[in-house]
Amino acid sequence: MLAQTINKYIADLLPMQCEVCQLLLAADEQQLGVCATCQHYFSPMPRCQRCGLMTVAEQVECGQCLKQPPYWHKLYCVGDYQAPLSSYVHLLKYERQFWHARKLAMLLAPRIDQPADLITFVPLHWRRYLQRGFNQSELLAQSLAKQLAVPQQGVFRRIRATAQQQGLDKHQRMNNIHNAFALTSLPKVQRVAIVDDVLTTGSTVQYLCKLLLDAGVKSVDIYCICRTPEPAS
Repeated sequence: MLAQTINKYIADLLPMQCEVCQLLLAADEQQLGVCATCQHYFSPMPRCQRCGLMTVAEQVECGQCLKQPPYWHKLYCVGDYQAPLSSYVHLLKYERQFWHARKLAMLLAPRIDQPADLITFVPLHWRRYLQRGFNQSELLAQSLAKQLAVPQQGVFRRIRATAQQQGLDKHQRMNNIHNAFALTSLPKVQRVAIVDDVLTTGSTVQYLCKLLLDAGVKSVDIYCICRTPEPAS
């Protein structure tokens, strides 16, 4: 962690380059760290506002959501899980470059037109938290809460250690997280947003949404950085 901080401090003393194409940045591009040309990689794309999957044109609900709607009301994301966006998530999650949480939140916050009353996040099991030392979803939630001027609070606890969801299909993911979470406090608000770094099948946040709705919350939104596209059939 110290080495990462020192490297960032040294890099901040040097002329700033675009983190995607390495060209020098103009003064108004330095806060995000990406030049105007490369910012098109993070431009909004037409999506289903309910599940977040890409569509031909922006729509409130796609056919699948009309047939089998998720528990959440609306999903906000920056883009699909692909480079260069996925690289930032990887650096935050696995390389301990915590400053990317603020940058990713800066990309997501302007797309959230109606912020929830409270922002929370997907929790880690305590063993994994001790091993990793941080929760990337919590860091993102803290940054988003500051930028949206919304309260942030952890309301869930992971009560059972589970295998990693990566590599499991939707049915396996649902079985994997069964009875793995509990509410630690009841949000005294009508609308809650759950933050996660990457949403694939949505099994985890679906489970968390049901806990909130069963406890009396009226509506739940999902704030995530990446939405994994459905595999081609």
